[in-house]
Amino acid sequence: MTLPTLAITSRFDAGAIDVVSLADPRDIQLRIRPDNASEFAQWFHFALHGAAGVPLRLRFVNAGQCAYPKGWEGYRIAASHDRQHWFRIDTAYDGAELSAEITPQTNTVWFAYFEPYSHERHLDLIGSAASSELVTLQHLGTTLDGRDMTLLHVREPALPADAALKQVWLIARQHPGETMAEWFVEGFLERLLDADDPVSRRLLQTCEFHVVPNMNPDGAVRGNLRTNGAGANLNREWLEPAAERSPEVLLVRQSMLQTGVDLFLDAHGDEGLPYNFVVGTDGIEGFSPRVQALQDDFKAAWLAASPDFQVAHGYPLARPSTGNTALATNWVGQRFGCLAFTIEMPFKDNANLPDPGTGWSGERSKKLGASVLQPVLHVSGQLR
Repeated sequence: MTLPTLAITSRFDAGAIDVVSLADPRDIQLRIRPDNASEFAQWFHFALHGAAGVPLRLRFVNAGQCAYPKGWEGYRIAASHDRQHWFRIDTAYDGAELSAEITPQTNTVWFAYFEPYSHERHLDLIGSAASSELVTLQHLGTTLDGRDMTLLHVREPALPADAALKQVWLIARQHPGETMAEWFVEGFLERLLDADDPVSRRLLQTCEFHVVPNMNPDGAVRGNLRTNGAGANLNREWLEPAAERSPEVLLVRQSMLQTGVDLFLDAHGDEGLPYNFVVGTDGIEGFSPRVQALQDDFKAAWLAASPDFQVAHGYPLARPSTGNTALATNWVGQRFGCLAFTIEMPFKDNANLPDPGTGWSGERSKKLGASVLQPVLHVSGQLR
């Protein structure tokens, strides 16, 4: 039997994989590579060519040595034949290796840890949003690799310049491999900028929004899971960001200090838990009964707005005065005394509403992003 000539490529936006062996299509051996300047390894994204109709078996031989090995339990790989429509394929994990089998329908098939969100789509999102009369695009500065740090300022232009509006901030992709976070932002912006949506129209009478769709464009393009080009985990840099290590945080933090913050949302993805949930500021020294009530009201309103959100599963509650203020949510909550949440979405699926075809996906992340406007509206009158 003549074996097909296969090729694997990853020299594209967010591409990442190391090939160990490609000689046998039933034993393709791969290594998940770490971020360019750190040891975090979990993200992968590559194309396999020449395998139409050929049964394949992929082995990720270092899966057990990755940053979050528990994340492989119950995980299914994202795959696509056209880079537009992504589906899931089952895996097996033995504690050391992750394996998967597929017979591609086309000559090229793409694989990724989660449905990618490309830099080109990021730029398209910014361009589309900036075409709205509600949006002012603000160039905050540049990253270490010279990419733009962009803020979208959303405000009803008919309101007086001195209107006392609540300041709502949303940031995403501090960890660049958590691509569901920017899908979330896309859904959020589509609804917020919809002139026919009554929730958005009401919100823009009392709030203005500051949205950073991608906090870590360098890490995203480089195919990193968790860090920027310098190896900095941006969500550990908020206490003392430095221009030479974490300019992304420094620039956004400076803008926050100028505007103030009444509500802060930081969108992320979680490798292990198959649920959507939030993490508040319970552990910071400034946590108060007022913020506790706001947290409870926000979560109750989101439960009513979306069955994809839940509160039964999440991280253990932080003990009082133990919160790490180097994390964005804790720093913002402490500095501004405001309601602040980290939003976590799954790399796997929502176990409460599973989808065997797609798992948790970009489209489902978009719909969750749109749904969060309802709890924002619910608490908006109590924010200050």
